Amino acid sequence: MSELPRTNPQSPISSQPSFASIRILTFVTLFPLILGGLGVGGHYLVTKSFDFLFTTICFFLAVHILICYWETCLYRCRTLVAERTTFWQQRYDETGRLPHVEFFTSRIAWKDIFNSKTWANVWATYARYDPSFADRRTFGFNVDVVNGYVTLIPTILLFLTLSTQLIPARFAGMLGLMLFWQWFYMTTAYFVSFFVAKRHEQLSRSDLLVYIVLLNGPWVLIPLFGLYASFHLVVDGNYSILM
Repeated sequence: MSELPRTNPQSPISSQPSFASIRILTFVTLFPLILGGLGVGGHYLVTKSFDFLFTTICFFLAVHILICYWETCLYRCRTLVAERTTFWQQRYDETGRLPHVEFFTSRIAWKDIFNSKTWANVWATYARYDPSFADRRTFGFNVDVVNGYVTLIPTILLFLTLSTQLIPARFAGMLGLMLFWQWFYMTTAYFVSFFVAKRHEQLSRSDLLVYIVLLNGPWVLIPLFGLYASFHLVVDGNYSILM
């Protein structure tokens, strides 16, 4: 099993027995699946029903909670992100291995699961496709940092609220309208800034489709479902739209 490449003693991950570590991709997959599953389970206990719209929103929020944490790491480790971006490019030149593939298939010690230096590599490897995340002067960098710090707690609150229905539907709907509109607007603005800056000209069509459009697209599409559901929560005054 490969270990996350290191450039200095402060880099997270050192050689660990298999029982003391987990593959990064495994953790990134399990976190939203478990959290989303708990949300769906809580919703079922309350409503005795499964709903496609709620399930879609629930798993989206679970993924977003993890990404919000990564975005706080982007700011806290902004200098390290720039350093690791250079490192990963040099490593790619030497080995031919795609940085994000090597990173996500590496193993992480359990004690470093929430080490911000670990997740600096998410942005450093993604900077291969959008260099703005290694440059704190850009819109892409700053809009993600703001999203991480501003929406993490509200996202957790909305996740818990929709799963348990413990507060009036109109309050949940107003929170949802604010969050989902923000995600739709900011992601759309990110796409515009990306193409206006002509960063797409440096990518192949397949890389553009996979790493820019498909990875960011859900933050345009799913918030539209969220806005629809939130609107009904406010207008109807109950949670029937999610049942």
